[in-house]
Amino acid sequence: MAITFEIVKHLGVLSEYRNGFRKEINIVSWNNRNGKVDIRDWDEDHQRMRKGITLTKDEFEALRNLICDIDSDSLEIE
Repeated sequence: MAITFEIVKHLGVLSEYRNGFRKEINIVSWNNRNGKVDIRDWDEDHQRMRKGITLTKDEFEALRNLICDIDSDSLEIE
């Protein structure tokens, strides 16, 4: 069975790659289900995608709260 999707709402771009893919945050309906917050790489035509993560509204709110509580200076990454 083929997976279907519809980008219901584009929320933003996190980064762009040289190969034309962009890491985006969107509201996506997968297989005609209710939309979820979706973070993944898409090509510029939104026809090809890479692995990503989907979040319910509650999961997104929990992630947002966690991110707001993290001091970015304490992250030991570049």
